[in-house]
Amino acid sequence: MLALIDVNSFYTSCETAWRPDLLGKPVVVLSNNDGCIISRSAEAKALGIGMGEPWFKQKAMLERNGVVVFSSNYRLYGDMSQRVMDTLEQLCPQVEIYSIDEAFADLSGIDRLDAFGHTIRDRIYQHTMLTVGVGIAPTKTLAKLANHAAKKWPQTRGVVDLSDPARQRRLMQLLPVDTVWGVGRRLSAKLNAMGIDNVLKLAQSDLWFIRKNFNVVLERTVRELRGEPCLAFEEFAPTKQEIISSRSFGERVSDYQAVREAICTWAARAAQKLRAEHQYCRYVSTFLKNSPHDPHEPYYSQRAGIALQTPTQDTRDIIAAATHCLEQVWRDGLRYQKAGVMLGDFFSQGVAQLNLFDAFTPRANGDRLMTLMDHINQKNGQSLWFAGQGMRQEWGMKRTMLSPAWTTQLSDVPVARADW
Repeated sequence: MLALIDVNSFYTSCETAWRPDLLGKPVVVLSNNDGCIISRSAEAKALGIGMGEPWFKQKAMLERNGVVVFSSNYRLYGDMSQRVMDTLEQLCPQVEIYSIDEAFADLSGIDRLDAFGHTIRDRIYQHTMLTVGVGIAPTKTLAKLANHAAKKWPQTRGVVDLSDPARQRRLMQLLPVDTVWGVGRRLSAKLNAMGIDNVLKLAQSDLWFIRKNFNVVLERTVRELRGEPCLAFEEFAPTKQEIISSRSFGERVSDYQAVREAICTWAARAAQKLRAEHQYCRYVSTFLKNSPHDPHEPYYSQRAGIALQTPTQDTRDIIAAATHCLEQVWRDGLRYQKAGVMLGDFFSQGVAQLNLFDAFTPRANGDRLMTLMDHINQKNGQSLWFAGQGMRQEWGMKRTMLSPAWTTQLSDVPVARADW
């Protein structure tokens, strides 16, 4: 049996966990540069606030309804996510982290699944003040359905156990087909036109008919709905094929030095991710573009890459390659909106093939230096950086409503005081 554990309205829940005065109030979180609404509390959803709505269009309505707005605080969300996953790994035999706010857990050998689901829910709330939904079922697709029901209907108290086939059928009959994992709007419209308007009808569909009219992916989904596991449990995430680090600028940037600082920063972050994957890379590319909607200048989007002779995971090498690529794509006189760095052509750590005649060779003690930097930055919040990344970083993301770093910066940690 599997369980899907999903934090309710994750970003907004992380904000309200540290602001109990906001409990029961409508809260939303915005995307990069305070662009669009990407997370809504239940109270905000009740007001009809849509996901992905531009903030500038909704600003007057949000103020009129007393909605509290936050900029994205990714450091807080990442730390809270890690606390949730650590709690799960203490409770469950195996855990597959699916996203920042979701994880599958293998419940093999555990009795009284419903009670165990409530234990997971209570323990996570005790450790993080975050509320989760727990869906339990024999397959991942059914566990997704169970989790949907756990979050949709309060009478479930946040846990739905679908280990009973009869209960599976009852739930599937209640839910429209577009609630199935992987069935989007266009696919559900086509299924509805064929008379398949709820999940049970999809589960009972002929497999040959599904494969002929759709594809093998939907056939696999149907098999999962019937209780046949087709999606493997992956305790360890598969190795990435590429790593991309990029952000939109807070304001349009035309100064070369500012863009170079941004490229150095994205290269350093990409290198840190690369080392976390225990990989070397042999390809580095840089991209740069301005806004396609600016009527005052032509749209420009360009990418340049370089193949390294020797695979590396050293931030200094990756910064050097990325800035070299920047020089190739830079055009004076444009106001740039976004830049980024991509790493590719990975090699597993310890098996990088060196060339006897390469002019470029690994730096002495480079691995030890990078390990030390990563250790310090993980403990102290990116307190070490390269000079090329700059000091003030005025090109950074616009986050005018950023909450404190409650869990990762000592000066922001709440202080309990007793008035005697």
